[in-house]
Amino acid sequence: MATMEQVEKLKEKANVSYEEARAALDACGDDILEAMIYLERQGKAKSSPDGGYYCSRQEEPENETADEDSRNDTQKGETFSQLAGRFLRWCGRIVEKGNRNSFEVRREDRTVIAVPVTALVLLVIFAFWFTVPLVIVGLFFGCRYYFKGPDLESTGVNHMMDSAAGAAENLKNEVKNKGGRDQ
Repeated sequence: MATMEQVEKLKEKANVSYEEARAALDACGDDILEAMIYLERQGKAKSSPDGGYYCSRQEEPENETADEDSRNDTQKGETFSQLAGRFLRWCGRIVEKGNRNSFEVRREDRTVIAVPVTALVLLVIFAFWFTVPLVIVGLFFGCRYYFKGPDLESTGVNHMMDSAAGAAENLKNEVKNKGGRDQ
């Protein structure tokens, strides 16, 4: 026997009377989709104007319990293991890019050291108070820093690094000139 909700839903969707909706549901074993098709074949309901399809899945009641909500979320979305797997694959791609590209320290057009960007990031994260001052002091001793690799060379990062090295050089020269004039 069709529920009142099913009859109301079919009545609304097919634009038929209550009696016609109930009769169609009874004839089709309470299946809303079959009842809709049944009414269309009888000419009592029009098919979807945009050529779409009808769905017989019933909507969930609004007053679900929290346990049912979590079960539905798992069915609708990804599970925790899928999310964790996707996150780990993303991390793997980032590490791979970091290993493909390198951070070079040059002095007088000679490469002093080149380390993968991944190693530089780890140094900045775990030895911030050592790494950052070392990089800044290196600027004043004529070191220039460059990123090299397929993912970083075309970006403006190296231009910015040159600008920082130029600014440090200008500051160093100003201090030298001021020191020479004072004496």
